[in-house]
Amino acid sequence: MDSFALFEKHINPGLAGLLRFTGLDRVESHAEGVYVWDTTGKRYLDFLGLYGTLNLGHRHPKVVEAVKRQLDRMPMSVRVLVSEPTARLAARLSEVTPEGLEMVFFGNSGAEAVEAAFKLARIYTGKPEILTTEGGFHGKTMGALSLTPKPEYQDPVRPLVPGVKAVPYGDARALEEAITPRTAAVIVEPIQGEGGIRVPPEGYLREVRRITRERGVLMIADEVQTGLGRTGRLWGVDWEAVAPDLLTSAKALGGGVMPIGAVVGRREVFEVFKKNPLVHSSTFGGNPLACAAALAALEVTLEENLPERALRMGNRLIEGLKALAQAYPDLIQEVRGRGLMVGLEFVDADVGALCVAELAERGVLTAFGLNNPKVVRLEPPLIVEEDHIDQALQALEGALEATRKAIEGILG
Repeated sequence: MDSFALFEKHINPGLAGLLRFTGLDRVESHAEGVYVWDTTGKRYLDFLGLYGTLNLGHRHPKVVEAVKRQLDRMPMSVRVLVSEPTARLAARLSEVTPEGLEMVFFGNSGAEAVEAAFKLARIYTGKPEILTTEGGFHGKTMGALSLTPKPEYQDPVRPLVPGVKAVPYGDARALEEAITPRTAAVIVEPIQGEGGIRVPPEGYLREVRRITRERGVLMIADEVQTGLGRTGRLWGVDWEAVAPDLLTSAKALGGGVMPIGAVVGRREVFEVFKKNPLVHSSTFGGNPLACAAALAALEVTLEENLPERALRMGNRLIEGLKALAQAYPDLIQEVRGRGLMVGLEFVDADVGALCVAELAERGVLTAFGLNNPKVVRLEPPLIVEEDHIDQALQALEGALEATRKAIEGILG
């Protein structure tokens, strides 16, 4: 039995069916840079980038080498002694995050980082309520899922963690009106990823910061997908020079080689660890292998000026997509994004799924947003070249033409 059949039988038959529908019923073999190969030898341009994780592409040599060195030295911490890579990464993150963020808690994923921020906010303020935004996505562990207002994910596992309210994204007035004396924090993405690459109105993040500061409420910036250069700045909040109280990071932090998550915050919010050092912990969080990868990834991102590159390449991609949107108004509703975090909204989710399948046939990998399946997201590695973007746009044009013909055939 081949690997796809084993996956379908033993892991997730529903997902296997979806992959088959979108033409992705293949088994990956190896990857390098912006390319992935399947076991048949077919090569794909990776324009999904593991949902914004592969900012440095696949197997960046500096990150791989850093992990190999650490593997030969000590892959896992004993936890009762201090790990050098973990301490160094925490110090480095305090240097590159917005002003005032000095303390770090490490986990293994974005959801874990959000869980930690959720708990820190409640403990620090002594208040139970957290405000989230409609269309937001913060993970699928119980706390993070409670902040992710999508019935398809929430309903099967209710009751959720209580004390969460959702307000419209991009609406600072609605946010202000929803704050009560019981509100501990507001969590917001600088750009909604799974919500369909939704860019808020200019000034929204500044308003959220002003409101939360005036009302004595913590601001949590969820930078799991926007962080480390994807939007054209190192952090999404940098576009409005905002310093939140807590900032979550994951995905690209591990350099595309190791999983790692982190919440970086103000020193006073972390005072709880002085009173109770084990109030929140993670066995594998901040392990030496992951921290070695993250240290190398940070240096590559800064040395190669990848945020600026993301902005430049993103402008080229968005310009090309807008031209295709004009040529296919019956299929494409809108193009939006910033840097290399780009969304292509189709008139219908099924149309988008057909286009994803046609793109895969033409050797380009993409996917739709978990909270908005009408939107196909394009998040290639930040090391992408102009030729790669042009190839992807050419493939998309062919995919759109094939999708249009397929729809015409269905409609007769």
